[in-house]
Amino acid sequence: MSIQTISTTPFEGQNPGTSGLRKTVDVFRQPRYLENFVQSIFDSVEGYQGKTLVLGGDGRYFNSVAIQIILKMAAANGFGKVLVGQYGILSTPAVSCIIRKYQTFGGIILSASHNPGGPDGDFGIKYNIGNGGPAPEKVTNAIYAQSQVIREYRISDAPDVDLSEIGSVQMEKMTIEVIDSVADYAELMQSLFDFQAIHTMFANGFTLRFDAMHAVCGPYATTIMEKMLGAPEGTVVNAIPLEDFGGHHPDPNPVNARELMDYMNGPDAADMGAATDGDGDRNMIVGRHIAVTPSDSLAILAANATLIPGYSKGIVGVARSMPTSTAVDRVAAALKVPCYETPTGWKFFGDLLDDNKITLCGEESYGTSSNHIREKDGIWAILFWLNLLAVTGKSVGKTVHDHWKRYGRNYYSRHDYVNIDSKGADGLMNRLRSLLGSLKGKVFGSYVVEKADEFSYADPVDGSVSERQGIRIFFTDGSRIVFRLSGTGTVGATLRVYFDRYEKERLDMDMQTALGELVGIAGKIADIKAYTGLDEPTVVT
Repeated sequence: MSIQTISTTPFEGQNPGTSGLRKTVDVFRQPRYLENFVQSIFDSVEGYQGKTLVLGGDGRYFNSVAIQIILKMAAANGFGKVLVGQYGILSTPAVSCIIRKYQTFGGIILSASHNPGGPDGDFGIKYNIGNGGPAPEKVTNAIYAQSQVIREYRISDAPDVDLSEIGSVQMEKMTIEVIDSVADYAELMQSLFDFQAIHTMFANGFTLRFDAMHAVCGPYATTIMEKMLGAPEGTVVNAIPLEDFGGHHPDPNPVNARELMDYMNGPDAADMGAATDGDGDRNMIVGRHIAVTPSDSLAILAANATLIPGYSKGIVGVARSMPTSTAVDRVAAALKVPCYETPTGWKFFGDLLDDNKITLCGEESYGTSSNHIREKDGIWAILFWLNLLAVTGKSVGKTVHDHWKRYGRNYYSRHDYVNIDSKGADGLMNRLRSLLGSLKGKVFGSYVVEKADEFSYADPVDGSVSERQGIRIFFTDGSRIVFRLSGTGTVGATLRVYFDRYEKERLDMDMQTALGELVGIAGKIADIKAYTGLDEPTVVT
């Protein structure tokens, strides 16, 4: 074995977005592309020599190749140890858990989250810092800056490591420890939830259908739900992680988890349905004939937190991403705890969690979590719901309806216009910016504009400011329309339009009917068809 120093030149566009660097597999398979970015990570952080790095991914195509490259680069750059998941598998929440439990220097996660996999799909890489959370903007900005001036990278010529067996091997002066991918995470979950109560609920006939979507959570769900909690074998479906996710789009929402939705709307539905995404940080909760919106889920968890052992002393505060509905705001007001509104991107919750300003947090894109780690956490959210149902004896549907009766209902939906022309998307947002000063007081049907602005965020902990985080139109009845360009795609641009309407009395309207007038107003104000070329959204969730 010897350490090689390889000359290289920069690639354009290696700019980590809200969740790391995501590109198509073909881009990542270019010679030196991955190596450049990994070296840029190492060159942008200090003090890692001799320290421990956590490494793993969601098992998508190119994961196994990338793991070996990163191990050899970590050895060449002076890390003392790498904790790597067996077969290279670690969910994103598990990486955060392991970083925090073993107080490692940081971690590298290989995933494009909910994006499709396979040779023609997407790949991604993300660096997490020592608190277990995604690198903040000052770090990702430094990584990007380094990627644009890089001239060489270091890598060992050691042979590939067998990751099928748990145990330790040496590479250069670095120890590679292959660890059980599930054990540490499962132990953490057991410390937060009443596993005995959930086990008893299953023993008494409660049924769950957990769709792992052939993604990373299959092994986690099988171990925790079936082996530890006693759910019947077969409770977890699509449980084996596949490089192409079985041809499915591993995004747990009513559109992409159609198989689960059809089952839960059918005559033999389970008491609860659940799904997780590619890397295990997103979740969907479904009852019989009812899909729980992520915004409602966050509010319900906050309202009932004291029923759960890990949160029995109450919560100190909550946070939501700006586009997420205001349902949790009303719960926070009732509990007399602060509610923070942040930009989209989980890293913005990190400072609030570290400073003990919040206990629970979530975003509308099916991500929810708490102060137990620094990532959103799909299985955690599902266990929270199971524990809640076990304690109350209520169904999913009754839990949701009882919440609406107490707090009112936010009719909420997101319309995505996917892979649209970037210039058209930028033109639409610029048009909206030009209108902000003139919208106040304007009447659109039964709605009157109260105010309109572009959201910016001043971090209450470190004082950093994030601007241009989405355009908001507020109406006098409390409704909102939000326009935002997504940072998680790999081709073209994605326009997301969010609709949020609060109702105290009319609680059982059809979602899209309730929001229909707002949808029409959004199309008119933003001239969506002209700028996107689309008559209707690509995906509605």
